[in-house]
Amino acid sequence: MNWLLVLFLLPLVGAAVVMLLPRENGLLAKQVGIAVSVITFAVSVVLCFQFDAARGGDFQLGFAYDWIPAFGVQFAMAVDGIALVLVALSTCLVPVVLVAGWNDADGARGSVKGYIALVLLLESAMIGVFAATDVFLFYVFFEAMLVPVYFLIGRYGGPRRNYAAVKFLLYSLFGGLLMLASLIGLYVVSADQTGSGTFDFLSLAGLTIDPTTQKWLFLGFFIAFAIKAPLVPFHTWLPDAAAESTPGTAVLLVGVLDKVGTFGMLRYCLELFPEASTWATPVVIALAVISIIYGALLAIGQNDIKRLIAYTSVSHFGFIVLGVFVMTTQGQSGATLYMVNHGFSTAALFLLAGFMISRRGSRFIDDFGGVQKVAPVLAGFLLIAGLSSLALPGLSSFVSEFLVLQGTFVRYAWVGVIATIGIVLAALYILLMYQRTMTGPTPDVVREKVGDLGGREVLAIAPLLVVIIALGFFPQPVLDVINPAVDRVMVNVGATDPAPQVPVAEGTQP
Repeated sequence: MNWLLVLFLLPLVGAAVVMLLPRENGLLAKQVGIAVSVITFAVSVVLCFQFDAARGGDFQLGFAYDWIPAFGVQFAMAVDGIALVLVALSTCLVPVVLVAGWNDADGARGSVKGYIALVLLLESAMIGVFAATDVFLFYVFFEAMLVPVYFLIGRYGGPRRNYAAVKFLLYSLFGGLLMLASLIGLYVVSADQTGSGTFDFLSLAGLTIDPTTQKWLFLGFFIAFAIKAPLVPFHTWLPDAAAESTPGTAVLLVGVLDKVGTFGMLRYCLELFPEASTWATPVVIALAVISIIYGALLAIGQNDIKRLIAYTSVSHFGFIVLGVFVMTTQGQSGATLYMVNHGFSTAALFLLAGFMISRRGSRFIDDFGGVQKVAPVLAGFLLIAGLSSLALPGLSSFVSEFLVLQGTFVRYAWVGVIATIGIVLAALYILLMYQRTMTGPTPDVVREKVGDLGGREVLAIAPLLVVIIALGFFPQPVLDVINPAVDRVMVNVGATDPAPQVPVAEGTQP
């Protein structure tokens, strides 16, 4: 039995079962959805134990079936260290989202069972997009994710849900169209060189493509990934989508789906088009630094708490892209770990913000104040999640952000200096948000409406905070899985870490 195949199929089967349930029995749909997601997470744990971390740079636990033989397309999946940690992130967040968002679909235009089924379909697509080793299959999952997200926003979101859903869809479809054009070009190149076209990732990574062709193919993939990430100036869809989504949808959108963009840059842009990646590095690094500063500045000025968290993510994704393209092992390991850590910290922030909004009936920071006096557990949880987001030492994001900056300084010291400003700005937008919502006088309306977290809500948030603290003090197990895969990427790109500069004392021989 192939556990990766089981992992992919479980949410699909669960979604089908949920859709067969009576429409009026929303409680049963929630129970089945949570049960399926918990079983899926358990299978992902089994997968992690089967994975050989020492061979994390190799694709393992895979399977392959002919899908469209005429075009060399296979339904093929396997995981290396980078894919494994992102698959684990996906399967971990889905049950948290379903437990925390127990009431998200109640009273919405769509049915409860429809909401649960869409989340499970999205989980299967997320597993597929990270585990695909056939580039055409990756593209299929890349596009397939759009469907459940579009309906999760458009049917279950806020007052401007239709606008946000359509904007998200148009941006994503435009990027997908560019990727498809490059994918076709890549197939033609493989047919010219091998005599028969292929979409197998390992075969394509071994091709020798002339520099001009590489640049054009790279741009198609990169723009699609930059939109998904999102990277400035392709970011404008994210604040609208996150603000109008339910908190659970926002978690999956920002915590997992956007990682497909940075994962794609690391996996496909660098390994399939190494020369073009090197050629584009100065521009990409510039965009990453702009994203770090611009996203942080916009976050500081937000009054809508969900838009604030969305803009913080634009800044964080700037750090991740920076780590990918500085072409150092520290930077790329830090960027991959950042994808995981950002997923947990942002999930906690969005879910806690959702609890606050559902109680107060407002998304605006100015409508809160003094919440810690009436909801001390909520305030404490929000503080931990916020401090993780600003990369406080001892919490998970610090390790990944430190590695990204370390990897940046050894190659581009001046870029590292500018990027470090983002840390200062992060302290401002997180601490100001906490101060304005949690401290100070408590308005009567807050005292009346905002109560502390219940047992179900604590059950949903507590595991996220445990992971945030655990990875803050002991990230090595995750890095042991990631590092061999990063080493493979560096070799395929032809990049090496800069030699350390050791000063020689005067009067001694070098």
